[in-house]
Amino acid sequence: MEQNEKKIKAIELSDLDTTINPVDDFYQYATGGWQKNNPLPDEESRFGSFDLLAKETNQKVNDLITGLSEKDNPENSIEWKIETFYKMGMDSVKMDKDKLAPIEELLSNIDAITTKDDVLKTISKLHIAGIPTGFSIFGSADSEDSNMQIAYLYQGGLGLPNRDYYTATDPRSVEIRTEYQKHIAKMFGMAGTDEKLCENYAKKIYDFEYRLANKSMTNLELRDPFATTNRMTVKELKELSPEFDFQEYFNLIGLPAAGTINVSQPLFFKEFSKIFSSVDIETWKLYFKWNIINYSAPYLDTEMVNADWEFYGRFLTGAITQQPRWRKVVNKTNSCLGEAVGQIFVKEYFPPEAKKRMEELVENLRLAFAERIKVLDWMSEETKTKALEKLKAINVKIGYPDKWRDYTNLNIIEDYYFSNIIRSNVFEFTDMISKIGKPVDKSEWFMNPHTVNAYYSASMNEICFPAGILQPPFFYIDADDAVNYGAIGVVIGHEMTHGFDDKGRSYDKDGNLKDWWTEEDAKRFDEKSKVLVERFDNITVLPDLNADGKLSLGENIADYGGLKISYDALMMALNGKEPEKIDGFTAKQRFYLSYAKIWGQNIRETEIRRRTKEDVHSLGKWRVNGQLPGIKEFHEAFGIKEGDAMYLPPDKWASIW
Repeated sequence: MEQNEKKIKAIELSDLDTTINPVDDFYQYATGGWQKNNPLPDEESRFGSFDLLAKETNQKVNDLITGLSEKDNPENSIEWKIETFYKMGMDSVKMDKDKLAPIEELLSNIDAITTKDDVLKTISKLHIAGIPTGFSIFGSADSEDSNMQIAYLYQGGLGLPNRDYYTATDPRSVEIRTEYQKHIAKMFGMAGTDEKLCENYAKKIYDFEYRLANKSMTNLELRDPFATTNRMTVKELKELSPEFDFQEYFNLIGLPAAGTINVSQPLFFKEFSKIFSSVDIETWKLYFKWNIINYSAPYLDTEMVNADWEFYGRFLTGAITQQPRWRKVVNKTNSCLGEAVGQIFVKEYFPPEAKKRMEELVENLRLAFAERIKVLDWMSEETKTKALEKLKAINVKIGYPDKWRDYTNLNIIEDYYFSNIIRSNVFEFTDMISKIGKPVDKSEWFMNPHTVNAYYSASMNEICFPAGILQPPFFYIDADDAVNYGAIGVVIGHEMTHGFDDKGRSYDKDGNLKDWWTEEDAKRFDEKSKVLVERFDNITVLPDLNADGKLSLGENIADYGGLKISYDALMMALNGKEPEKIDGFTAKQRFYLSYAKIWGQNIRETEIRRRTKEDVHSLGKWRVNGQLPGIKEFHEAFGIKEGDAMYLPPDKWASIW
């Protein structure tokens, strides 16, 4: 009985809304109780299972960090750095006293600009400091030689989330642009600018950003890896962007021998060259000041923090109040000292048996995926062979890195909170630049160990599951198999499927951008994928707004694959046996209930609009009600039949994997 109790605890009957028939609205049936019991907090624009676990994990991290202050940590030890960074972030009294002092030197440096050479130098200095401006640069694996790191130039420089905010003509977008300019003017006024000038400054800055946005790729265009792979020499880059001296820029940021560079959006950088030469010095100075004010505002005095949140929090996302200070400071500590914090976290919260159980789950999913590939009726044997090779080659990272990051060169000083953020940015930028032109470190992680998320890296052909997500409701050490396969199992399958979605399939087993599919197989894959595009395009998320099937296609393919693969893995684990019902639910039903639970959420209308426009992931409701009607095994588990709202005929199923 005791063992059964442990299993039952993973299925919370209180999460259900039994007033709803599952054949009519499975999402509401499976998560309605959770939504009722977890109302949307005022500080959140969306609150779901992911968000609840992230909040609970942040509380654990906060307790660990505050616990450090009770110890006598040697100055400049990693514990001292974490404790000091956090303590300064929590000291709102000091920040209110300091006001703009942390950015005065940065702003005065902008006042000293007199030439275009100064403009170029300022761009490089701001990039080193981690302050977004103009465009961005980062190091990553070469798309065509995944063993080597190269520099990537990428569009950027916008104060609004992406290009569409500047170009879309719908009423909400027009309203956002108006309010954004008011926000710029308000922030300049708070930074000491004469009120009569602020509105004019805001207009100039917005017009400047519009030029950048107008030649930027859309979110949908950015999903095409071939369109964003444009390898160039410095000479070729100069021909594309003649007015901006990129060689001098590379010298200034510590990359004198840049070698091959990937210019991700050539049209953007062609335009940037024109902007650099045609925009007057004074406008550049205004733009730089705005970059500094906008980036620093969340980390300054209460008045600046509140004004920043009013626009980016309340107005853009619909949140009613700000997150408590401790949550914001924990998030920033995670950003700046993440692996150091993660090392403490896993010692406390990630037992070895959890890693072992996950390793078993991953290999079961890999085996199930391989079996599914082998019997595909639409894929040729030639492509199947390569697909199986790629699947076998996927590297798996679970829990935490084998090699922890060294923060010795990160200086933390007891002067200003924002100054320590800048020092952390410089540390990160310098480290990143130092890797360009060198072999890729395959052991490096791209998420902190305590992050509640997972990822697939196409260039590394790897999947990663940090310790943060390996907690309930995603993963239970002692749960019924159906529950774990329905939750973390689908997440594993989801990340594996990313290697074969509309974008990931363009990379081979070594992570190189290469078309390894036969032309016929690629056509059949695209045809089958269109079913998902059309299905999600026809989902009404608000009376005047539909989902974007093309933007969310990769994630929808991954959800579909994860569901199919993890279900197969569960059937293999059960080995033909039918476990007893728990609370009246069969193992197959528990699988889908567990899947739905991880997407239960409450969300504001403003956030629905924002995410539909920006996010490549479908909204939680539609990751359930948009996916499950196209799954044969779901129909069987809950007796879905023609005429039910959750029914889709077989010719509307994606049938990809």
